Amino acid sequence: MAKVYLLLGGNLGDRNYYIQKSEQLIEYELGEIINRSSIYETEPWGFSDEQNFYNRVILIKTNINPQELLEKIHTIENNLGRERGNRQYSSRTVDIDILFYDNLVLNDTNLIIPHSQLHNRRFVLEPLCEIKPCFVHPVMNVSVCELLSKCKDSLGVNKIDLQASVN
Repeated sequence: MAKVYLLLGGNLGDRNYYIQKSEQLIEYELGEIINRSSIYETEPWGFSDEQNFYNRVILIKTNINPQELLEKIHTIENNLGRERGNRQYSSRTVDIDILFYDNLVLNDTNLIIPHSQLHNRRFVLEPLCEIKPCFVHPVMNVSVCELLSKCKDSLGVNKIDLQASVN
C-alpha cells in the first residue's frame, strides 16, 4: 500500500466541519488515515480574502493509483461544495492536495507529484513537519523541515486547538 500525504484546507463556511467531514470521506473512499497534524489557521496564499484558511496534513495508506486518487479527491471536494472557477487561487469550502505519494515523481498534465509549490508554502510545511519532519523530498533531496527552514513565505501560520466531532 502507498503512503500518501494530503493537505486539507478551506476558508468558507464552518472550516472545522469541512476538515472533519473531508477526513470522514477520505477514510471511506481513499484509505485509512494513519497520522494527522494539528489544524493551523493560515492567511490566504496567492490572493486576498477576509477569511483565513484552516489547514491540516494527513497521512493515508491506500491502494489507489495517483490518477484515480485525484479523481476521487475531486469527487469529495465537489460533494462538499467546492466550486472550481477560472481563478487559480480563490476561497473554497474544501481543497485537498496530494503532496507526496510514497517517493513517486510524476509530471502529468493534470497531476504533479510531489506538489510543485509545497516548498514555497509555510502553511503546507508547518503541518507536514509536525507529523513527518525527516521525510525527504524525492526531487529536492532535502527533508521537509529543511525546506521549512529555508521557506521565504512570511504569511501567518498558527496552530489552533479545536475539539469537535462531525456525525
